[in-house]
Amino acid sequence: METESAHFVARHAEEDAEHAAAVLEQLEEVRERAASLLPSVPDEVAVVLHRSEAELILARPALPVRRLRTAPASRRYIAGGLSGFDIHVLAPPLLEARASGVPESRAMLLRTPAALYARLAVGAANPRLPPPARIGALVRARRWAWLYLGAGPWLSGQTALARPAIARRLREGPRPAFPPERRDAELLGGTVVDLLAREEGERAAIRLALELEPRGPRDGLVRAFGGRRIDHTEDAWRAHLARLAEAG
Repeated sequence: METESAHFVARHAEEDAEHAAAVLEQLEEVRERAASLLPSVPDEVAVVLHRSEAELILARPALPVRRLRTAPASRRYIAGGLSGFDIHVLAPPLLEARASGVPESRAMLLRTPAALYARLAVGAANPRLPPPARIGALVRARRWAWLYLGAGPWLSGQTALARPAIARRLREGPRPAFPPERRDAELLGGTVVDLLAREEGERAAIRLALELEPRGPRDGLVRAFGGRRIDHTEDAWRAHLARLAEAG
């Protein structure tokens, strides 16, 4: 079946009609927020709600590889992907089933469609970043993964719900790099953007994503934080991570 809203269309099984309406409402809300911050946002985007993990992987075969490339703390939250301007995601009941036992985990997973749309909106506004995939953007993807994978979760409100996953990540594995490396980009990239928004304002956070520093991410962070030394910003970020992990 198809269900439409003002700017989106959902493709879903008949039994997911009510869930599709809720997803479309969520997407309209994040589109409104994105439109207030970005120069333009993509419209006529389709969201496909999949009824099984196998069905989702058939549509997005790279999904298992994405999960393997990320820290274990964030793997359960990789529950969808983008194909051009289409969002592929597990249907809400399956998203809820992936959650851990804490409320933030469920809420974070249910915001997966919003996070994917916000990522698409940032990529569409800055041709130097994916998505959608472009040769030049993919070349930059490794250095800027924490930004293009983190801007969407921050813009959609998903990062604000990440306390359980962040707390687990800080307990497990090596100390996260700053800025986060690819394995931590899905979970921790948004925390860097969040810190910038708190200290310098949301416009500064968006400017970081839209005006990439040619000399690279570290120089870009120095500029974004008003010229503050990178080691001082790193200290502030680690303190911010600790606060996020303890919140709630």
